[in-house]
Amino acid sequence: MAKNILLVVIDQFRADCLADVNSEAMPASLSQSVVLPNLRALMRDGMTFNQHYTVTTPCGPSRASLLTGLYAMNHRSVRNGTPLGNHHKTLGRYMRGVGYEPMLFGYTDASADPDGRHPKDPELRDYEGLSQGFAEAIRMRQGSAGPWVGYLKRKGYRVPEEYWDLYRPVMDAKTASSQDPLGSPIRSPALYKAEDSDTAFLTDRTLEALWAKKNDPWFSMVTYIRPHPPLVAPSPFNTIVDPASLPKPIGSRTIDEMKEIHPFYKGHFSEPSNKHLYIGFDGDHENLSDQHIAELRAVYLGLAMEVDQHIGRLVEFLKQSGQYDDTLIVVTADHGEMLGDHGLWGKNSPMDPALRIPLIIRDPTKPLSHGTSTNMLTESVDIAPTLLDWCAGEIALAFDGGSLMPFMDGSPPESWRTHVFAEAEMGEPDAPTRFERSLGLSASSANYAVLRDHQFKYVHFNGGLPPMLFDMQNDPNENHDLAQNTEFADVLRQFSSRMLDHRMSHAEHSLSNLKLTDDGLFSPSSRF
Repeated sequence: MAKNILLVVIDQFRADCLADVNSEAMPASLSQSVVLPNLRALMRDGMTFNQHYTVTTPCGPSRASLLTGLYAMNHRSVRNGTPLGNHHKTLGRYMRGVGYEPMLFGYTDASADPDGRHPKDPELRDYEGLSQGFAEAIRMRQGSAGPWVGYLKRKGYRVPEEYWDLYRPVMDAKTASSQDPLGSPIRSPALYKAEDSDTAFLTDRTLEALWAKKNDPWFSMVTYIRPHPPLVAPSPFNTIVDPASLPKPIGSRTIDEMKEIHPFYKGHFSEPSNKHLYIGFDGDHENLSDQHIAELRAVYLGLAMEVDQHIGRLVEFLKQSGQYDDTLIVVTADHGEMLGDHGLWGKNSPMDPALRIPLIIRDPTKPLSHGTSTNMLTESVDIAPTLLDWCAGEIALAFDGGSLMPFMDGSPPESWRTHVFAEAEMGEPDAPTRFERSLGLSASSANYAVLRDHQFKYVHFNGGLPPMLFDMQNDPNENHDLAQNTEFADVLRQFSSRMLDHRMSHAEHSLSNLKLTDDGLFSPSSRF
């Protein structure tokens, strides 16, 4: 009987890095350009969910949804830094209810609820807080002087006073001769060796802890910050991918042309942005040369290969310690990365490269699922109920997602969802964003929601902005917005109605689906 759970979350990892080139569900663009042998081996030994999506971006909100099983419209931690209310139960607390001590190796980006906290509490100055119920086995909060910084100092590195300078590339002879005309040192290595990187350090500490737990049932969440920017990689991963071998980003329009297509692009490109794409970047995306863009994409893929290598170490540990067939393995991401597609970088976009994420589940008790895949539509809110279903835990009525265990048995529910839903904020409460300033929006109206099925994707923008509509079967790269095409007026109306239905049907329901009757409390058994 399997007893352990390993949940691996990769930050900002595009699903098409692992696309099945034979699958119509995902047009492969990067999968042939990057070598990820360990993740692909896990795909062959587990089940792959080809149409898996995050329900929100960026990091904090996406992880809040993953850990609570709730849409952002219900947990309301909708921005990095927006508190996640204590009344929302998280996966850490759920797992304690079935006897596990949830160990966190990395970070959860859970912004603390200020209720009951002193105004000077340090947790109120850091959005990268700890999700309730987890034991922080190793702290890897980006931007703070945590154990990794101490490790580098003890190893003799000259650690910069400013944390972010750790990610400043170091020019060397190999890369200095092939710089971008703008003088970008993108492919120069990080100041630390590969054996001492944040990815390697996190894996080392995780393995040490798991060796100590190998005789007891355990639940471990391992969260890798890579390939999240700033984009810099240690040798050899900085040059392991040849920029010249990569396909160009999707989309042929200039940024000026993009601004004319839709107000979203006008707002996005109205000011410099994504200044942490790499250390030294000024946020001027318009002047990124083709070579510069190719180098950035190559370093991103090099970082993805580094993460793959260390996930392989985790799997190898499970095999060597005799726990591979005692452990449920789940590998996913919090969100994707635009990586230059349509001139966009980062994850704050309603496009598929930002929303589609990988999901691989290896259940040793379900051998018939090994090496299989599904194109059914799944969401990040399905992870929490899936893990609880696997260990006979509480499937909370509040969950917006459903367990994926029936898929592993080859019998998905007949009432399974026919679309996926996502939403994101473009405004901030403390200072107007470029979207607010350029489009005349308030913080409460600078947002959008996405409804996508196998055929179409509909994007509804608040604040009176026009919608977007894409035919995902005939235009999977989202090049042609059909929202203003009168031939698709009926489709647009149908999807607008479906989105309203979806929001109304999924309003917070932890208590609303209960009823007190003469026979006592009525409670439904499942949402699916």
